[in-house]
Amino acid sequence: MKKILTIIFVLGFYLVSFSQDNRDKIKTLKIAFITEKLNLTEKEAQAFWPVYNSFEEEYMRLRRQSYEKRKNIDFQNITDKDAEALLNEIRVIEKKKYTLKENYVNDLLKVISPKKIILLNKVEDDFKHKIFEEFKNRRGMRNAKD
Repeated sequence: MKKILTIIFVLGFYLVSFSQDNRDKIKTLKIAFITEKLNLTEKEAQAFWPVYNSFEEEYMRLRRQSYEKRKNIDFQNITDKDAEALLNEIRVIEKKKYTLKENYVNDLLKVISPKKIILLNKVEDDFKHKIFEEFKNRRGMRNAKD
């Protein structure tokens, strides 16, 4: 089973292009990668993925919210009063992110072991690294053709 998932994962990288249409493919690869690396049982996976997906969705929403607050700042002309108000808004968002992460870990503890939670951080980093490397390789191949 692990060999099959690994083959699917490797083949998936070759089939995935990094356009918006392929986010589902990347998400599918991520699910397979995390499930395999954490060695989730069927029961664990059924409880894990709703918690994981809910956290990711809310965390990304908060990140976008924070980005939107900062993206159009006129740094040359912002007043101290406006900067302080913006800083307070960003601090509120950061507190929400912290609380969300605390609740996420507490929810994960109900479905997987602490060891798997720690491993999850490494597995996510490994997946991001693989995606980044694949992107670099594809970009390099495209640039070589030009």
